[in-house]
Amino acid sequence: MAEQEKGTVRAVERALDILLCFAGTDAELGLSDISKRLGLHKSTVHRLLASLESKGFIRRHSSTEKYRLGWSVLELVSNVYQSDALSSIVLPEMTRLRDQIGETISLYVRSGTERIRIQAVESNQPVRRVANIGKRLPLHVGASSKVLLAFSKEPVEDLVRDCCPSESSRMEFLQSLATTRNLGYAISIEEREPGAAAVAAPIFSRQGDIVAALSVSGPVDRFTPDMLKIHTEAVRRSADIMTKMLAH
Repeated sequence: MAEQEKGTVRAVERALDILLCFAGTDAELGLSDISKRLGLHKSTVHRLLASLESKGFIRRHSSTEKYRLGWSVLELVSNVYQSDALSSIVLPEMTRLRDQIGETISLYVRSGTERIRIQAVESNQPVRRVANIGKRLPLHVGASSKVLLAFSKEPVEDLVRDCCPSESSRMEFLQSLATTRNLGYAISIEEREPGAAAVAAPIFSRQGDIVAALSVSGPVDRFTPDMLKIHTEAVRRSADIMTKMLAH
């Protein structure tokens, strides 16, 4: 095997070893913790963590600088979401909200430069939004995307620069994020998919970090101005309830 191939295989093995450090525990691990467990230099571990984080397999807590498994693991194990604390805790409230307003309810988290639907309760109506668990979607369009970026404590300018090639589109998107922060919610009408509309609101952790976006979506013809107002109030109320759930 060529020396370059050996190095590539060794890097892959080490990255997998990092992921396995989190097996069987809900604890967050710091850079030093992982370095000691694997017997690797901190610089090596830091480089691999950055790669894993960019792909959404590792999450870094903004205040503690510690790491835990990311949401991209959902793509590898289809039923991981069922045991995930966040999706399990809020599922009853998502079901109640679906029963209240009759539209599909989804829960999204950020995964690198995309968002992943980690939980959903579909509408019972004949014409409805189909919500596939684990589906990856772009982070620069849609109500949930705007919520996840608008309330992030991390800089998003680089991501916006990459997804919006022109200066005018960047300014427009950044303005939409500012509007989302001011309002506390986001609305999208046929932004990502023709004929579809959505309203989303943020869910926060005890530390005040955004952990997910709660959304209601459905056919655009059912999202009239009056219904948008009703859906917005309902989604924001449920998101607040979920935030309080996570605080206990």
